[in-house]
Amino acid sequence: MSSAILKRLPLEMFWPTFDPFLFCAFHNDKYPKGDGNMESAESLVGRALGQDFAGIDGWRMYHGKKVPGFPAHPHRGFETVTVVNKGLVDHADSMGAAGRYGEGDTQWMTAGAGVQHSEMFPLLNEDSDNPIELFQIWLNLPSKSKMVPPHFTMMWHEDTPVVKELDAQGNQVSIKIVAGTLNDVKAAPCPPNSWAAESDSHVAIWIIDLPENSEWDLPAAVSGLNRSLYFFEGEEAELDGEKGHVDEAFVLKSDRKVTLKNLGKTARFLVLQSRPIGEPVEQHGPLL
Repeated sequence: MSSAILKRLPLEMFWPTFDPFLFCAFHNDKYPKGDGNMESAESLVGRALGQDFAGIDGWRMYHGKKVPGFPAHPHRGFETVTVVNKGLVDHADSMGAAGRYGEGDTQWMTAGAGVQHSEMFPLLNEDSDNPIELFQIWLNLPSKSKMVPPHFTMMWHEDTPVVKELDAQGNQVSIKIVAGTLNDVKAAPCPPNSWAAESDSHVAIWIIDLPENSEWDLPAAVSGLNRSLYFFEGEEAELDGEKGHVDEAFVLKSDRKVTLKNLGKTARFLVLQSRPIGEPVEQHGPLL
């Protein structure tokens, strides 16, 4: 039988994505102690403030000049799904909403006709470091939904389902379901005009945690989907017997089961899957 792996790609900060996923950034910053004003207690000398993506000392200010993050900027015509595994995000938007979320929470924003928002990373701990780890995923909207009213949905950590399974050796594998369905377990509702709300879109956003020496079968879905598996933490694993390494992406046949076997320390994977929208996309800055 031919391999279920169609393509292998390296992972950097911005990950390769496929229709309808437009963009995926993995922010993994080991921020230092805060100074009491949500800013870094360490000097910012030598950083390109306003455009700091260099990763000096393992962290970035991004477009922030005092507090790291992304000050007010616009989006239109697609959705942002921000999954925060670790740390906190301060959100404010042009609709008058503001709040703080993180530590397992997800914010799902349908930009639709247009919204301006900011996403800043407050350094609250003064006695310890302030690490942050998050995915920002851009999910396209079909042309019929490009100009829908903006909508925000919060998926709190405690309301986000996690499927737990034991492998043959008794290791517990965990799969966090941000979008989609696994073993009849459904994700929390997404925004009403999302592509993921379409019954036949087959959108899945899953985070898989494989303990040392464990294995798990990624189940087959229907054919014709774009399905990508991102190996973002760990050391080495096998996919149906083919060795893969951390910081690799695997484009998979969607209608094939794939057995994942962890060969090192705890391995973590992100799954992005969907039926493609199949419409042309033109990008101008943050607008589509």
